Amino acid sequence: METGNETALIVRPEEAEYVALPHGGGFRLLADAADTGGALGASRLALGKGADGARPHYHTVSTELFYVLDGKVEFLVGEERASVGQGGMVVVPPKVAHAFGAAAGCTAELLAVLTPGIDRFGYFRTLGRIQHGLDSFDSLLPEQARYDVHFLEATAWRSAQTA
Repeated sequence: METGNETALIVRPEEAEYVALPHGGGFRLLADAADTGGALGASRLALGKGADGARPHYHTVSTELFYVLDGKVEFLVGEERASVGQGGMVVVPPKVAHAFGAAAGCTAELLAVLTPGIDRFGYFRTLGRIQHGLDSFDSLLPEQARYDVHFLEATAWRSAQTA
């Protein structure tokens, strides 16, 4: 739908690419930066019971918004840990370390929006391959600047998830 010089984006559920994860979850890729003129990127993430969503990382450019559509999510934002249930939201500004996963014994669904957008669909596809054992996590390390996803030591997150 065109309005002047701008183009609106409409994504129907059957049109969104789906990247399956081995724990029964997956990414539904809704909008990449190229689709929105760089304004934002958006994806929907389903997590199996107690599954990690992302290890500790930060973004130098983008703010990331998480809206919990269903279930319960454990977040680590900076030094703060928080459990957020359906209808809750977390907004993480640039340069703030964060990690998240489904709460123990719970599944979860999240809408994640990053703004400004950076093309990250390739990142999510690679994460799917890593989760299925088809690629190594180390393959993402040279791509951190490209995707504006900068990984941190995960020890604190792992101990928090098992606590």
